[in-house]
Amino acid sequence: MDIIISNTSTEPIYEQIARQVKNQIITGELEDGEPLPSIRNLARQLQVSVITTKRAYEELEKEGLIATVGGKGTFVAGRNKEFLREKRLALLEEKLASIAQEAKELKVSRREFEQILDVIWGED
Repeated sequence: MDIIISNTSTEPIYEQIARQVKNQIITGELEDGEPLPSIRNLARQLQVSVITTKRAYEELEKEGLIATVGGKGTFVAGRNKEFLREKRLALLEEKLASIAQEAKELKVSRREFEQILDVIWGED
């Protein structure tokens, strides 16, 4: 599990942690049932407060993305495949919206945009 903390970000550290773990779960980098570091170990690895990692894990548990099993640890929660697909589609839509905005700023027509997409997609 790779997490990079930015000390210059205005985003609180616990949100940075939660966002990055969430993205790794949504993209499949972290799989169902995969164990996560303990709150203390993660705090040590990231050189942050245990309270900070605890809050990040609490946020992820509220969203149903991770689950803590007493005496065993914290794991990526088993998810409904449709739920995962919807999350990934939402992420895709965000990226496409950003790309479409950039294309509009460059005065790329919708047809040109579709042609670019066709080439990337691999269609003739």
